[in-house]
Amino acid sequence: MTALVAASLVAVVLTTPLAAWAQAEHAVTPGQLEGRPALEGTSPLQARVDAAAPGARLEVAAGTYVGDLYIDRPVTLVGIGRPRLVGSGGGSVVRVRADHVTIEGFDIDGQRGGDLGRDSSGVHVAAKWVTIRDVSVVESLFGIYLREADGAVVERCRIRGIAGRDPGEKGSGIHAYNTVAFRFDDNEIDDVRDGLLLQNASRGRISRNRVSDVRYGLHYMFSDDNIFEGNTFERGAAGSAIMYSERIQFRRNRFLRNRGFASVGLLLQQCDDVLAEDNLIADNARGVFLEGTHRVTFRRNVVAGSDAALVMFDSAMETRIEGNLFIGNLSPLNMVGKRSDAFVSGNYWSENVEPDLDGDGISDRPYRLSSVFDHFRGNLTAADLMADGFAGAALGAAETAFPILDPAPMVDQAPLARAPRLDHVPAANPTSRANRLTVLASAAVSVGAAVVLVGGRRARRLP
Repeated sequence: MTALVAASLVAVVLTTPLAAWAQAEHAVTPGQLEGRPALEGTSPLQARVDAAAPGARLEVAAGTYVGDLYIDRPVTLVGIGRPRLVGSGGGSVVRVRADHVTIEGFDIDGQRGGDLGRDSSGVHVAAKWVTIRDVSVVESLFGIYLREADGAVVERCRIRGIAGRDPGEKGSGIHAYNTVAFRFDDNEIDDVRDGLLLQNASRGRISRNRVSDVRYGLHYMFSDDNIFEGNTFERGAAGSAIMYSERIQFRRNRFLRNRGFASVGLLLQQCDDVLAEDNLIADNARGVFLEGTHRVTFRRNVVAGSDAALVMFDSAMETRIEGNLFIGNLSPLNMVGKRSDAFVSGNYWSENVEPDLDGDGISDRPYRLSSVFDHFRGNLTAADLMADGFAGAALGAAETAFPILDPAPMVDQAPLARAPRLDHVPAANPTSRANRLTVLASAAVSVGAAVVLVGGRRARRLP
């Protein structure tokens, strides 16, 4: 019994490090605003900006312009032939301090310089109604920083961080602080600390962005009423870490290949009234993590190829899990706690072998999500080494025949006998294993085929 108690305690500890890591940073405040650059570090474009009338359109010819630029009046700055703005290395390359500024068509190089404590960025905005369009940022601590920048639009930008630096030595790709009514569309971000960091940033729409090779694809705190559609978050410590927020919607997003210690595709902690539908969550260490949540609806999603499809604490209240496709996961559920009031019905589980003798498309008996093996291990990573083997299967079979424990009673009351077509769920890229899972599942893959497909998963990771 002592060993079981110890294992349970370890399981609880190992379920929370990612959330605790993110939570520890929730009080991050912006640095002191950078002012005009020193004369020796000023861009040759500064004189044109200073002489421009409010509302002027300034076209910048192709070429390289070295130095930092300070914009304190409403102008439109347009690059012709993709001019390069190369920073001085002492701070943000472009500093926007006036409302109604547009910057379009530039390549920006931060020279690996600046100061994290002052939020040095490729483009640093502390003004409202600013648009940044078709801009690339490289070698900068932060890509684009929006500080109290209501109405900001960032679209078709390409942000790549400083190669070779640890995440703690870099900033985020796009960081929105104390900002409302923003829009981020069609941006590509990689090799930064966090792809999108939203902090007190509400009433935004985030669509068709692609974030890869980061710590968190989406790092998100105290931000309400945001909509995420068609985004991809892949190859991070977590696809997302979302905390202390309300009324968020996720539709047709991809959370892919987020692997590592305590990695999660979609993490929700202390969040209320969240809707996640038609998303692809594939090849993650943990698919979905829920703690301290209220009224989360999870429907018509595909969760595939994860070590644990769902990690749920008993503090996750009024959860609805319906119409989803769970395929090729080592475990359908890791439950932390003794109870759950989750409503679970009408999902497809590739591990469910119950027959459908009357042919109504629903298995003849409810599907119990957790086995005694899952109950013992909780989220104990070391136990995953046995999950595919004889020991895990034998323990599960023995518990079915001779039940000795009463794990959290979570069952799907009407499990689907055949995989449904989920036409609105996006595919991963055509050559990826995650995409093969989705395609086969949509074509009503059999349980046997699913087992063959994922059998070699631990030996072969996605490229």
